[in-house]
Amino acid sequence: MSPWLTVVGIGEDGFKGLGKSARHALMGASRIVGGQRQLDLLPVCLGGERQLWPSPFSLAPVLERRGEAVCVLASGDPMFYGVGASLARQVASDEMLILPAPSSCSLAAARLGWPLQDVVTLSLVARPLAALNAHLASGVRLLLLSNDGQSPAAVAQLLCERGFGASRMSVLEHLGGDAERRVDAIASGWRDAPVADLNVIALECLADAGTRGLSRLAGLPDSAFEHDGQLTKRDVRAITLARLAPTPGELLWDVGAGSGSIGIEWMRAHPSCRALAVEADTGRQQLIERNRDALGVPGLQLIRGKAPQALAGLERPDAVFIGGGVTREGVFETCWQQLKPGGRLVANAVTLQSELTLMNWRERYGGELTRVHIAQAQPLGEFDTWRQALPITLLDLVKPLDA
Repeated sequence: MSPWLTVVGIGEDGFKGLGKSARHALMGASRIVGGQRQLDLLPVCLGGERQLWPSPFSLAPVLERRGEAVCVLASGDPMFYGVGASLARQVASDEMLILPAPSSCSLAAARLGWPLQDVVTLSLVARPLAALNAHLASGVRLLLLSNDGQSPAAVAQLLCERGFGASRMSVLEHLGGDAERRVDAIASGWRDAPVADLNVIALECLADAGTRGLSRLAGLPDSAFEHDGQLTKRDVRAITLARLAPTPGELLWDVGAGSGSIGIEWMRAHPSCRALAVEADTGRQQLIERNRDALGVPGLQLIRGKAPQALAGLERPDAVFIGGGVTREGVFETCWQQLKPGGRLVANAVTLQSELTLMNWRERYGGELTRVHIAQAQPLGEFDTWRQALPITLLDLVKPLDA
């Protein structure tokens, strides 16, 4: 069928800035849906009935009119953190025509002379500011879609707290319109000047003296995490994550998560990686919440409870790590049953009892057992010697595709 729905991206320059196709679609629409700001940009001569998005937000006003000539207004590029992406999940591509305008990030990059392909773009609209922490490193350029006029001050404060107060900030308001304005400052010198709600924040990250950004590769320093001793140590963590092998879009169950280090580093591997951290101890649950925010993955979901009971009803994982509760009855069996075919399961053991459990699992399900010995040089009188950490046994399994 021919498209009944047209999604029109509109900029600050309003109707006059639209192309011919977008104008014709709006003139022929029986209904035009959008936010108040977008609707106010249209001339009064358009005949289509105008309708605001409901609160709370819902696509129902559009989907209920399927087959009619409907136009939806969106700011800039509807497919860039916009309503076009939401509609595309509900409406077939051959029923919908999308006519984008330049996004605010495209306009910001043009004003700043930044190659857009070299810039990290993030949205702060109704999203945790803590996600910014994962991207802080000297030399990184970021474009942030602000939630409102308070976002620049909040970003400046976060940068200072994380040791990036020397970063350069540019706040660009009303891009593409008559009221366009740019405010430049150093993060540590931001004075919380009044800023329009419609703004983009451009950052050139620069670490303060003594501050170093964290690698995105597995094996962050143990000092990067708050913990009570229940932490998969750096070298073992790197080996464990190499076997879990995170790839984009996959979901991890981190069972007996402790301080959350495995799930956090899994999510840091790629922005689309997801993780559920299952932890029964209240104090460690608080550590997980603080660590996930500090390390830039506020989307890590905390499951409060003890496995295997806490695993009931969870989304099936692509990978499972069992760091705690190896000897608890039903934990492995539940994880293995819920693991998707082709998924990976890694379990670590320190005690003889938990190691024996891994050996029994290997006899039944196969996989590889690996013993890891880590020693560090430490002082012994006037000399140095090797101090051996407790050996770790890893079981690494891949679930058959026909299981």
